[in-house]
Amino acid sequence: MQWNEVGRMDPLLERMGQIEQTRKVSKTVERIIYNLIFNYVKHMVYVMKVEKGPKFRYLFVNEMGLLYAGLSENAIGKTMEEVLPLDRYMEILKGYEEVLSTSESVTFSDQLKFPNGQMGFAESILTPVKNEKNEIKYIVAVTRDVTDLTVERNSLINAEQKYRSIVDHNLDGVFTVTLEGKILEVNPAGQKLSGYTKKQVSKRSFYDLLPEEDIQKFRELFNKTTTSGVAQESLDCRVIHSKGYFLTTQIKIVPIVINSEITGAYVMTRDISEQAENAETIKYMAFHDHLTGLYNRRALLNDLEEAIKKNKKKSGTFALLSIDLDRFKYLNDTLGHLAGDRILIQVAERLSEYSNKNVRVYRLGGDEYSILYVGDRRGATYLAQKILNLFSKSFYLNYQEYFISPSIGISMFPNDGKNAEMLIKNADEALFSVKERGKAHFQFYRTEMNSAVSHIVELETHLRKALAKKEFILYYQPQVDLASGQVNSFEALLRWNSKELGMISPNDFIPLAEDTGLIVPIGNWVIDTACKQISEWSSLGDRGIKIAINISPKQFLQPKLVETIKDSIEKYKIEPSLLEIEITEGAMQDTGETSPILKSLKELGVTISIDDFGTGYSSLNYIKQFPIDVLKIDQSFVRDVISNEKDAAITTTIIHLANSLGLEVVAEGIEEKEQAEFLMKANCHKGQGYLYSRPISAQDVEFNLFKSNHEIVIN
Repeated sequence: MQWNEVGRMDPLLERMGQIEQTRKVSKTVERIIYNLIFNYVKHMVYVMKVEKGPKFRYLFVNEMGLLYAGLSENAIGKTMEEVLPLDRYMEILKGYEEVLSTSESVTFSDQLKFPNGQMGFAESILTPVKNEKNEIKYIVAVTRDVTDLTVERNSLINAEQKYRSIVDHNLDGVFTVTLEGKILEVNPAGQKLSGYTKKQVSKRSFYDLLPEEDIQKFRELFNKTTTSGVAQESLDCRVIHSKGYFLTTQIKIVPIVINSEITGAYVMTRDISEQAENAETIKYMAFHDHLTGLYNRRALLNDLEEAIKKNKKKSGTFALLSIDLDRFKYLNDTLGHLAGDRILIQVAERLSEYSNKNVRVYRLGGDEYSILYVGDRRGATYLAQKILNLFSKSFYLNYQEYFISPSIGISMFPNDGKNAEMLIKNADEALFSVKERGKAHFQFYRTEMNSAVSHIVELETHLRKALAKKEFILYYQPQVDLASGQVNSFEALLRWNSKELGMISPNDFIPLAEDTGLIVPIGNWVIDTACKQISEWSSLGDRGIKIAINISPKQFLQPKLVETIKDSIEKYKIEPSLLEIEITEGAMQDTGETSPILKSLKELGVTISIDDFGTGYSSLNYIKQFPIDVLKIDQSFVRDVISNEKDAAITTTIIHLANSLGLEVVAEGIEEKEQAEFLMKANCHKGQGYLYSRPISAQDVEFNLFKSNHEIVIN
């Protein structure tokens, strides 16, 4: 070692020592790097020399590279073509040639077989190493095992494709929206439903697709979903199509949750416009009358319940008007049901004139209508009066004019009922009272009506069982020959002695029997009983006793009336002329039906009389057309025959008319001797009434008739 005169090392020698030291360090670093690459790096490292051809010769391969590539150390110094199978070589060669052509690093993936025998995925990065002339002399290849990453990535791709398949092929529209409602994506069904393309709709907020009145409802559902994380649903949210019309949709809002955070929502829409329209049609049919279009009974019950709830809270009142058309059944039967339906439609149109937020009109069936009026008693009175005035105008049908009047019963909430059933019941009872008192007016419900109607209901129940219980009996009122005082005929009068209720007045049960149709079987019983009585009395004496029976208008039009009478006559083998059939003028208004019935009765040989003669509309026409034997003068004329000149003149005219036509005349309701004397002087043949006798039982008749001389004489 050389030192200078001051004892320091020569600078040149010092510099050379430093260089040598650096070389030693570099070699050490190289060995460390080599050792790391060869022994510790998990990737496969290949250093390839580029030769003409091009050919690629192995200069360096680390341990992992040898292992995974299935190479031995003898491969070092050989070319890839010499070492690798042809198919493997051809796959890798493409990557190396691409590096040469682009002078850039190249990354490619391929599948290879690992030492454990399993197939896996590898990713290789080929990096060129250039000399000072920018020529690629070497290529460094680093290959890593990406099997797990590839499997995970493929799994994610498959999951995304499944999700996309669910969304893209969903028949419901699916909109992916942000928390602010901005549309990010929409599937094909959503595009079709909204009428917008994916590009068009992605620029919009979902709120832009909703009508103004539905936005708040949707916002509440959307906010509830995005705050609670629970899906929400609406069955009737409307969406505006791009062409401007509304679609009724079913909407489901499902939260989008990523890493436990709600980042948006899926809005799933289904077009239910057709179902909604069908549902509306069904609902309309369920709550509307098919003939008139008015609300029906079901709608009335619903509205009553709603009105009760509402008015209970605010202590309000409302009225229920029950309306029935007077004599509509007669009009319907006369003109036919089609014409009757047209009248019902016209009535509905008139009543609907008063429909407003406080008045709703209903048709309950037949000629029954109801009106729900929200207001007080005074307003209900005014409305009822207006309805009556409305019907003062006639109805026109086939150029014919008809007049129809309504009867109206009214119940008030809460005084007349606190539930729908009671309000309807009491309005009907008020209506019943109107019908009983002459019709064509209105009346409010009163508490005492309840007992009256309850009595009617109870009476009907017992009346239906009366025949089976043999509770009916016939009483007989003598018809006296005014000149001689002799009796050879009686009028049979029906009486009902109920075992539970006692003796029931005919004025109470006869109209009820007419209304319920029970008058037909009861009338058949009267026919049979009268014929049996004629037979019994004929066997007791040497001459026959005539019995007159009343035939109701409803029974008179029964197809089997003549057959029923004929069967009873033959059953008891009586002389037909001893049975007298009394028919009111009201039963003979349809001459087309009446004429053949009377003709058939006449052919049987029975006696035919017109009861209450003079009270009808075509009395003279009846005796001209029909085979009548007897005229019965109504007691309304006889009652005032002494004091009223007009009644006296009418009575005298009827008697003279009957005599001139060869008809027998019987006057009803004789109660005073002066009446009997007047009728006898006018040549009236017979009379009956309390002056002579009240109706008596068959036993009393037999006692008086057959106790002596086989005849009754009343002076």
